Amino acid sequence: MTDAALPNLAAQAGWLPLAFLFIMGLAILAYVVLDGYDLGVGILLRTAPEEDKDTMVNAIGPFWDANETWLVLGVGILLTAFPLAHGAILTALYLPVALMLAGLILRGVAFDFRVKAQADHKPLWNALFSAGSLLATAAQGYMVGALVCGFRSGWLPTLFSLFIALCLVAAYNLLGAGWLLIKTSGALQQRALAWAQGSLRLTLCGVIAVSAVTPLVSPHVLDRWFAGPNFVLLLPIPVLTGLLVGVIHFYLGHLPEQLRRGDERHAWVPFAATVGIFVLAFLGLAYSLFPYLVVDRLTLWQAASDPEALRVIFAGSVVVLPMILAYTAYMYRVFSGKATPLEYY
Repeated sequence: MTDAALPNLAAQAGWLPLAFLFIMGLAILAYVVLDGYDLGVGILLRTAPEEDKDTMVNAIGPFWDANETWLVLGVGILLTAFPLAHGAILTALYLPVALMLAGLILRGVAFDFRVKAQADHKPLWNALFSAGSLLATAAQGYMVGALVCGFRSGWLPTLFSLFIALCLVAAYNLLGAGWLLIKTSGALQQRALAWAQGSLRLTLCGVIAVSAVTPLVSPHVLDRWFAGPNFVLLLPIPVLTGLLVGVIHFYLGHLPEQLRRGDERHAWVPFAATVGIFVLAFLGLAYSLFPYLVVDRLTLWQAASDPEALRVIFAGSVVVLPMILAYTAYMYRVFSGKATPLEYY
């Protein structure tokens, strides 16, 4: 479809596809940030000493299950509001989606069983919790790489997707380490600093790789970024991303001494800056792909459900979305403060 035909199709479909695209984008971004940090903590669990693992699990315990609500919302919107895109995307990503679900199920089972397991079985469930977190994260990274490549086949797109999978593991580790800086103290907090320092470089490589490859894959994306004044108008996205990377690097170098003095005023900065990087990367990718849900193949108006069906779904979304937002805000308020080791009775 040509760009000239898009306004006519949009006028026929109305504003509802745009509204659902916004809701779906919000849900995906919320999932990536919120479940990203607890997946990162789960991955880091495998390298932590045994005496710290209960505290790490407690740092995400009240949140991790609710964080996955955003994934359900995002996939639900894709299925009901954009069924053609759901079919195309899930067909192309059948294996990584299955692996992601297997990882999420494994970590859910391991999380519950480790609480009730005998002491000699607990290391096994810790290992399975970490393995499930790693599998789910790597699968999500592979899906991002495949989406950027327009679901093309071949060894180059596959290698790129595998590289993005590795980079997303590092990015979630960075998020998880930043969360531990806020929620823990003492030796574990210092260890989280080292984990964050080890993850920053590969995270940046992933952002650069996605930013470089996306315009090369699609002439449409290349024009959106570099035609006319677009490059100047969009320059704040890479500039702010670079500044946030610099902020994280600076504070990771200065926080060890501050934390040893008991000064935690800036412990939140690495996590907040990492969230900022995710938001900027998401906005850049969303701008690059719009209005396509499958690069250069399927627009959101082509993939949208019938207008009558969209109105019914929208009415439900107007009720459900504020409830999820309110519950999430309330949960994080109630369970604010430092995590402590789990106690079993």
